[in-house]
Amino acid sequence: MVAIATSQAPWEAIAQSSNPTYQGLGRDSLDAETLKRYAPPALPANVTRPIEAILDVRSPGMGMVTPDGKQMFFSWGVTGTSQVWRLDGAQRFPVQVTGGQDATTIAGMTVDGKYLLLSRDRQGEENPGLYLQSTKGGELEVIQHIKGVRTALQYVDNDGRTIYFSANDIKPDANIIYRYDLQTKQKVQISGGDGLWWIADVFVNPDTGKRQKFLFGKATGSLAREYYEYDVSTRTTKPLIGQGEQQEYSIQYGKTADEYLVLTPKFGEFRRLYRYQNQQFTPITPEIAADVDSFDIDDQRQRILYAINDGGYTRLQAIAANDFSAIKLPEFANADHVYAGSTTRNGRFTTIGVESAKAPRLSYVYDWQTQKLTQWVLPSTPEIDTSRFVAAELESYKAKDGTDIPMFVYRSPACTNNSQNPLAKPCPVVVHFHGGPEGQSVPGFNRYAQLFVNAGFVFVEPNVRGSDGYGKTWLNADNGRDRLKVIGDIEDAALHIRRNWQVNGIEPKVGVTGGSYGGYATLIAMSKFAGSYDAGVSNVGMSNLVTFLNNTAPYRRILRISEYGDPVKDRQALLELSPITYSDRIKAPLLIIQGANDPRVPVGEAVQMQKLLEQKNIPSQLVIFADEGHGSSKRSNQVLQIGYTLDFFKKHLLN
Repeated sequence: MVAIATSQAPWEAIAQSSNPTYQGLGRDSLDAETLKRYAPPALPANVTRPIEAILDVRSPGMGMVTPDGKQMFFSWGVTGTSQVWRLDGAQRFPVQVTGGQDATTIAGMTVDGKYLLLSRDRQGEENPGLYLQSTKGGELEVIQHIKGVRTALQYVDNDGRTIYFSANDIKPDANIIYRYDLQTKQKVQISGGDGLWWIADVFVNPDTGKRQKFLFGKATGSLAREYYEYDVSTRTTKPLIGQGEQQEYSIQYGKTADEYLVLTPKFGEFRRLYRYQNQQFTPITPEIAADVDSFDIDDQRQRILYAINDGGYTRLQAIAANDFSAIKLPEFANADHVYAGSTTRNGRFTTIGVESAKAPRLSYVYDWQTQKLTQWVLPSTPEIDTSRFVAAELESYKAKDGTDIPMFVYRSPACTNNSQNPLAKPCPVVVHFHGGPEGQSVPGFNRYAQLFVNAGFVFVEPNVRGSDGYGKTWLNADNGRDRLKVIGDIEDAALHIRRNWQVNGIEPKVGVTGGSYGGYATLIAMSKFAGSYDAGVSNVGMSNLVTFLNNTAPYRRILRISEYGDPVKDRQALLELSPITYSDRIKAPLLIIQGANDPRVPVGEAVQMQKLLEQKNIPSQLVIFADEGHGSSKRSNQVLQIGYTLDFFKKHLLN
């Protein structure tokens, strides 16, 4: 525990202050004057043009293949907003099948390949609706889209007419599961009560082709899960695993209805895949110092595909579902990441993504029957030579307690070959903290990093304690009050850079940025650790962990409390960890970027911080996108968001 001084600390003063500065979330929580005051200003073409060019370098989504392997449907943001496209054969000309300004993605496909199930959001609200569309194209049919409600596809039945979806339309902090008939348009509630529920898997009787058992998952924390099993024949539900444990589990059925595949770190430091039968766990993947990051079994219960997170690099493996023997997969040279997408219901075709530092992701379809690998989707690289992209180098820095913190570093040749010049100065550095906080920065094709490299910066992505991919001790090191013990990892990155990356005795200038938890890390870096960074850009970051938890969307509150702490029981620690507590320390320039419709980090988090900085005449700027949520999804707004960030760092770090 961190010692608390006996005299009144700044967080105690905030705790004793008047009512919170805002309530609610979303655009409706702001008045028109505030939206107008902080609206995004235009940027000159010389700033936006290089960003537009590099954003045009992209890969379409992995996509879904029809059961006969003749068509693929995928999401693509080439129009400026994510929409759904169709390919009538490998590397054919793509045909757009959805349109408009609302982001639309594929959620599923009927087993006969005749219809698509689509998810469509509005202005970043993260309250998507569910739609039906013929694979031949045409108008979308609304299954359910309710304002303020999250509707998500859960399962598509073999009968071609029945689907299951979840929605928080009865209680904002609880998911109800519905059965929906695509022909009669009738929905029936099949679950009730409190909790965030989903369908984890369905076991289909191989003889009848009908549903035999359901696995229902329930989130009890940011990673903790409970699972329950419903037997169709007896109409009974029983607890299966995780009850009262607060343990991380991910479960699917195995080869038979009484066998389960369980991914968990319960029995070791890293996640491992187990067979669970007769209440006994048997490991089916090797014991290695790396996480099994994810897994999936095809609907025919033939093959298990799993991905290994090896220090940020992704390796794909396959084993047989009957005896867990290894299955040979195609090999990809010089790949940073190889991972599986979806497998057709008949088990024949699987999409595979391959990514390297020098090219956008390549999407393939693997035919298990012929063992033929075919590249279907071609990435776009107009006007950009991606072979010149800089690859990440894995380095580390030491925290104050001696712990080595891994970081991926992107350096241009101009920033690596200047040490011999007696007149040279160090390149400025931008440290980018990932979101989550259970996220992980990984190497690979990184357009965002390359923009900073092109502008003359060294770009650094640390994986501080609390990041995923380094074992459960590392992952859980920042839970609740324990964050007080490791929050200094944020400051230590800058101290390491200033001490060790000098050129001719000159320290580099260091900036800090990030989104979501990375935005919070930026605000903490600029306030609690003021002086460690020379400028900061916070994107959708939390300024006060108490007001954040009290105002975030109800469905997220239970998940975030398990990570950060309870706003009542842990109020003092939360305030001690809140950037707004140390706002009077901020001296270096700060830019705050926020979406008005953000359901995760309320826009009030940005406004309350900015107003406090304005009252104290601290150099700062706030930009609010009225038509965005938790980050920018529209291409025009992405250009502005990146443009403000780059322009801000050029002004304060390059000059």
